[in-house]
Formats: sequence, C-alpha cells, structure tokens
Amino acid sequence: MSGSQRPMPAFTKSTYSGADNNNCVEVAFVLDEILVRDSKDRRGPVLRFTRSEWEAFLAGTRAGEFDLR
Repeated sequence: MSGSQRPMPAFTKSTYSGADNNNCVEVAFVLDEILVRDSKDRRGPVLRFTRSEWEAFLAGTRAGEFDLR
C-alpha cells in the first residue's frame, strides 16, 4: 500500500500524562504498525514499530528493564 493510500493515524496520549502535560509521547495503531511521536512536536519524526517489537517493548517496560537505577 502506498503512502497516499494509508489511513491517517489517530494518535492518542496516555491518560496517565494528564491534560496539561505535553512532555509525553503519543501512539497510533495503523494497520500492522505502531507509530510513536513526541506530543510537543507533532510534525516531527515518527518512530515505527512492528507489533512484535511493540509487544517486546511493553513486556520490557512491565518487567522494569528500563527503570533508572
């Protein structure tokens, strides 16, 4: 599917971030990709992940692999 045929992503921000907090990331689920962008720079770069990459990231987050020590 070409870029012009792809659906427009509907980015969402976590409810944990609060209404006035712009220091967050936003996530969109489009077809077989998960898109992530900086909420402060909505026209900036977008990271693209496969579902398996996203699931591995979430599992690592839940396991505390990214906690600052």
